[in-house]
Amino acid sequence: MPPVKSKPRVEPTPEELLFDTAARRFTQDRARRTYEALVDAAAQAFMADGYDATGTPDIAAKAGVSVGTFYRYFDDKKQIYVEVARRHLSEAYRQTLARLSPQHFVGKGRHDTIEETVDVLIGYAGKHPGMNRVFVEMTLRDPDVAALNRAFEDMARRRLADLITAVTPRSVVPDPEAMAFVLQIVAVETANALAGVHGSPPIAVTRAKAALTELLHRALFGLG
Repeated sequence: MPPVKSKPRVEPTPEELLFDTAARRFTQDRARRTYEALVDAAAQAFMADGYDATGTPDIAAKAGVSVGTFYRYFDDKKQIYVEVARRHLSEAYRQTLARLSPQHFVGKGRHDTIEETVDVLIGYAGKHPGMNRVFVEMTLRDPDVAALNRAFEDMARRRLADLITAVTPRSVVPDPEAMAFVLQIVAVETANALAGVHGSPPIAVTRAKAALTELLHRALFGLG
């Protein structure tokens, strides 16, 4: 018999990595509640104690279930961390980048719209400094977490590039994709720095937010 050809592996899209929850649907409400309690407890534990210092018994105890129950839903600590990280990134996208559409710049002051988005970005990062610190570390250590980060970055660049293409003349930004790449890095790194991911920031939050708003405004619309 001729050898059976294996089907080529289809890599998930960035959207599927961040937003597809098909594998997490439950037919019983009790199972869903237990799963959600475990994920919430894991998020609290990772934020408070970091990845290495958190064990599955800690997560189970915070969720009010046995360790055996934990293992009915997750293979190990790493698997539940990936789910926590996925939710953290998908919510960050909804809270910030989803706001950056051309429609949000119609009938409103451009500067005010950017300022509002920067406020939300910095505010979201500031609410979850522990989670951000753990996530930055885990992207360097774990390929699955790194893949989630790449998915988020890919979606962010596309969103920003589409916005720049729609609202900015080519005379101002000749290469929207490259500009989106730079702006995405600047915005995320600024938010993380102000959240204390790299230690206490040397600049007041209000000053940094104003500078980031002005930078984004000039990048998108020029000096005029």
